[in-house]
Amino acid sequence: MFIQTESTPNPATLKFLPGQTVLEAGTADFPSANAAESSPLASRIFAVGGVTGVFFGNDFVTVTKAESVEWEHVKPAILGAIMEHFQSGQPAIADGSQSSGGGHAAHEGEDAEIVNQIKDLLDTRVRPAVAQDGGDITFHGFDRGVVYLHMQGACAGCPSSTLTLKMGIENLLRHYIPEVVEVRPVAV
Repeated sequence: MFIQTESTPNPATLKFLPGQTVLEAGTADFPSANAAESSPLASRIFAVGGVTGVFFGNDFVTVTKAESVEWEHVKPAILGAIMEHFQSGQPAIADGSQSSGGGHAAHEGEDAEIVNQIKDLLDTRVRPAVAQDGGDITFHGFDRGVVYLHMQGACAGCPSSTLTLKMGIENLLRHYIPEVVEVRPVAV
């Protein structure tokens, strides 16, 4: 098994590509070792000292390290943990409860059409681009012209995430949907 790695815009995060499916659908975010209890793969990765976050996409695993740790010290152990997991035959998530993204709850009310347009643009234009960098962005609400988004994976804590939100996503949404006046991040 050969696992490729790619750098991301976030220097504290690397994207690992195992060459096979990690999650069939959606994404899964594990911001701590406690959150990873339902995931044999994330638990193995957190067992490597210095790991502060794990994120799964369809065909990648994004790992965030502590600031005090150098990649050359933890990368071999992370590669070993990922390889061990895939050779074990265990699922990435034992019960599937952590998977998110992809599906959105229907929005009712006067803003329903605007919210559907926002979700469509996020799913077709934004999320695929962000996944290339090892992250994901999920919709959390729309209120009086403000779109609330949650950044995950490599995007969470990335130095350029504010620029991505303001200059990229906000400009895109404002261009296609005049009712959007601002995009703000939310912490979950």
